[in-house]
Amino acid sequence: MADKKLPTVLLRAGEDRRVRSGHPWAFSNEILMDAETKAIPPGSLATLRAPGGEALGLVTFNPHSLIATRLLSSNPEAVVDALFFGRRLAQAMALRDRLIGVPFYRLIHAEADGLPGVIVDRFGDALAVQVNSLGMDKLTPVLLEALEAELSPKTIVLKNDSPVRALEGLTREVVVAKGELSGPIELLENGAKFTADLSGGQKTGWFYDQRDNRRFMAGLAKGAGVLDVFSYSGGFGVLAAKQGAKSVICIDRSQPALEAAKQAAALNGVEKIVSFEKSEAFEALEKLGAAGKKFDVVICDPPAFVKSRKDLKIGAQGYRKLVRLAAPLVARGGFFFVASCSHLVDPPLFAEQVRRGLRDASRNGRILLSSGAALDHPVHPALPETAYLKAMTLQLD
Repeated sequence: MADKKLPTVLLRAGEDRRVRSGHPWAFSNEILMDAETKAIPPGSLATLRAPGGEALGLVTFNPHSLIATRLLSSNPEAVVDALFFGRRLAQAMALRDRLIGVPFYRLIHAEADGLPGVIVDRFGDALAVQVNSLGMDKLTPVLLEALEAELSPKTIVLKNDSPVRALEGLTREVVVAKGELSGPIELLENGAKFTADLSGGQKTGWFYDQRDNRRFMAGLAKGAGVLDVFSYSGGFGVLAAKQGAKSVICIDRSQPALEAAKQAAALNGVEKIVSFEKSEAFEALEKLGAAGKKFDVVICDPPAFVKSRKDLKIGAQGYRKLVRLAAPLVARGGFFFVASCSHLVDPPLFAEQVRRGLRDASRNGRILLSSGAALDHPVHPALPETAYLKAMTLQLD
């Protein structure tokens, strides 16, 4: 697939500066959409060129998406085959093996690992793969060939049920591409055992992005009473119990998530320490507040409150409300963890909502740690919005 064989996508006059600065995307309004360009089959590989004709790189092209091109290689003559993918996979795997030490991690984090629109989470000899762009969807057979060559996994699940696929004109589906999946599988994180549902769970079945934050909070939980709200499969709460918490309450509205958390508690021998409650989080927080309950550690790791720009104002206020309801439950001198995975909520906005929520609750304290996603979720230097996870740990007076 050399340069001369690929169709050309031409940037409009004056629209090449951002791409030249290292940004891996070109938007549809930056592309010269003439008849020849519109005739390129959506999802094709193409050569992205500056207005003067200079080749800027090899891209996937989708004229129907806001993100019209996604950079695969700055070398316009690169050959995109299983070896191309294999080199990216090998580099990413070497980094994770060095950083994490066990084969349970995010293997590919999209643009940051040179495979735009692709997420691969590794669960030992099982892989959960999510492909969120049309160009990479068409290249999925090549990606699967490379995954087979590099890792020889027993199971590969194409967890292609993300809502963002609709923006690319893709259907949402979950397909077992290799092997069998008879139920949840075990994973190891921070020395504790958990289970993940690769086919039916949220995202890819587990949230590796909170690994480092879970370890930090578990370190504060020895001898403590812990409340874990939006607990999902127990990543925070069960680890806290394993690290010596006196008692843990996990609250989530999903019964399957709570069942997974119960299973994790049993796997780690802490089932007598952890209790579980199926409830809407805000209702549970209000109820606990009305009862005057206090905890040494309160953890709030909610799903995204802001999924589109039109939801930004109301969604951001949701974090303020969450802090207003949760902060009163923290005992004096206790610790409070709150996170946002909404990429549209930037760190200053999130910090402001936390500050306002504390003020509403008449609580003061100090920020001990502002953190993001774990190290296996690297950020592309030109895509700061990919640093989607924001978390704050505070001690409250």
